[in-house]
Amino acid sequence: MKNRNTLQRRLVLETVRRMHNHPTADEIFREIAAENTLISKATVYRNLKILSEQGEILHIPIPDGADCFDFNTKPHYHLECRSCNRVFDVNMPYQSDLCSKIVGCEDFLVESHHIVFSGLCPACRKAAEQRAQLQTTEEPHRAIPHKDCATDASSNFSSDETKSGVNT
Repeated sequence: MKNRNTLQRRLVLETVRRMHNHPTADEIFREIAAENTLISKATVYRNLKILSEQGEILHIPIPDGADCFDFNTKPHYHLECRSCNRVFDVNMPYQSDLCSKIVGCEDFLVESHHIVFSGLCPACRKAAEQRAQLQTTEEPHRAIPHKDCATDASSNFSSDETKSGVNT
């Protein structure tokens, strides 16, 4: 069966090419539905699958998250922010010979690889540092107890010592 280049498929392709932020299928659907209320989510998902199979867009599988799509179909790597879940391109040369370096799987035909690095994007890293700094300036003398330690200071004393506040 031949795949037809439908109006909906062209609309999905144009939307992915316009969105340079590695959008998820839901984000692509919302973008299209804002202007074209007649398109269904199933149509968008089906066309994303077809377009990625045809090599028109890149499907980026994201472990433990929503898969993304990329207008840039040249082999390259990605980085996912573990805080905001946004996906970014990694500026490093593609290691085309990486598949040939696999040992112990001689019977397996390795054809390609996809690498998604994980970390904190600059905005989330800055926010995390600001939160950490705020916590240390708000309570500079308060020690954070270990999870196995009692959280109530009075639990270190017997009931008589706690009432009087004096160690006898």
